[in-house]
Amino acid sequence: MVRQMANGPFGESQSAPALAEMAKGGAEALLSVEDVRFSYGAKEVLKGVSLSVTAGTLRGLLGPNGSGKTTLFKCCLGFLKPKSGAIKIGQKPIGELGPKRLAAKVAYVPQEHHPSFPYSVREMVEMGRAPHRGALPMLTKRDHEAVEMALGRVGLADRANENYGHLSGGQRRLVLVARALAQEAEIMFLDEPTSSLDFSNQLIVWETVRSIASQGLGVVICCHDPNHILWFCDEVAALKNGRILADGPVGSTIDRELLQTLYGREIHAETIGPRTFIYP
Repeated sequence: MVRQMANGPFGESQSAPALAEMAKGGAEALLSVEDVRFSYGAKEVLKGVSLSVTAGTLRGLLGPNGSGKTTLFKCCLGFLKPKSGAIKIGQKPIGELGPKRLAAKVAYVPQEHHPSFPYSVREMVEMGRAPHRGALPMLTKRDHEAVEMALGRVGLADRANENYGHLSGGQRRLVLVARALAQEAEIMFLDEPTSSLDFSNQLIVWETVRSIASQGLGVVICCHDPNHILWFCDEVAALKNGRILADGPVGSTIDRELLQTLYGREIHAETIGPRTFIYP
């Protein structure tokens, strides 16, 4: 049974406000995952997973390696087909949308990207316009506007003509976020976007994603650091062995009991100023 706690020892004040406001208004889900099961051969990886994402919400997926987070991402993106259950964008099953329509609604930011050619930053972001383009290769005025808007939102407008491969790791992640923004999708999936980044770049990426969600997108982010989930996300779904153990607002869902169940270790927490810090 999924645990949905009313109050948690880390305090609900740690949760960003967007989810609470959307929940009060009964917002319709942009993404609905309903009792999804998936197997690789005889190995069942997802065992009846259900969750939803609403506009303006930053939802974290938390869990140990092998818990099913990446497989769930791939199912939501249409890369894998569930054995049973349903995944819907609005009221439409993703299987009925087709690849191009799905790409216009759902964007994906991978952990890392190594292009085969020396693309500029602007060229990388222009790739996000592919779902909206017709047979002609030329970009329209609307395409150019979307690209410039996306570069501005991640703070890289002044680096647009630089070689993407020459940027720092943090800047490359922001370019990938900009590419997803240029796609003008309703939902953005990010897979460990701050892995291997230094502390400053981690904060820049998280703050950018937090701002994007606050402006109306539904964002799902896979993350291994419970501190980042606690500080930046609205909602969290905690997975282990293909099942969701807890799901709800961050401040009232993440607690010592949950983290110890997920990771099998003694967990401690200290509150310093407005933030709670979790450590083993």
